[in-house]
Amino acid sequence: METLQIIYQPIKLSSPLARLGLLLTLAGLVSIFVFVTSFKLAIIISLVTLISLCFIKWLALKSTVSYTLTATHFQQHLFKGGWVVKWNNIVKIGVCHCDQQGWQQPLPWIGIKLKNYSPYLDSICPRIATDILLSQRALLYIGMKQSILDAHFEDIVLDSQPYKNEQGSEYKGLQAMLANRMRHQRNYFDYDIFISAQDIDRTAEEFVGLARRYLAAAERQHEEQLIDNKCQ
Repeated sequence: METLQIIYQPIKLSSPLARLGLLLTLAGLVSIFVFVTSFKLAIIISLVTLISLCFIKWLALKSTVSYTLTATHFQQHLFKGGWVVKWNNIVKIGVCHCDQQGWQQPLPWIGIKLKNYSPYLDSICPRIATDILLSQRALLYIGMKQSILDAHFEDIVLDSQPYKNEQGSEYKGLQAMLANRMRHQRNYFDYDIFISAQDIDRTAEEFVGLARRYLAAAERQHEEQLIDNKCQ
């Protein structure tokens, strides 16, 4: 599979907000040369204009979310950092659902179930881990409400109990909180990592279909390598 880069940028120069900012900037520049006779006032307007341009650029960068899909791994890039998982560490990818009066209703989240938490925990940026814990509280609450498991939201939303993986390695602090959140989410939705449907440039179903094709290709390649090793 070829490397694919997907970029989603909700705030662009063609967006109404950006156009308004550029219009105000242009108006500020025109006023400097036409109406302003005071040097100090011209400096102030110039600074405001520069700040406006920088703010628009910052908003565009902050809102940008991109994804890299290669033959070996899947990666999400955010303004503050990102995370990466290898296809051989993924069990499944799908759209999350919740139970509403016996009916399975899709949620605006894409889920990824891992085989092993450690590679993800060891590589994720602390700032991104913090954002995940805060931004996915609503999803955790929905899962807890639909679950038959007895739990209190206050006890699981920031569960800081040390987490020990299957190999016996212990995680504490922020890594433990993230691992425990993943464990709770798996109990509720059978997924560990979640991508908001608002952060992709296509429907959740289309994105899942694309990711599954890469996952299937990676699995076929792994099987072929095992066969080649046996033949040798």
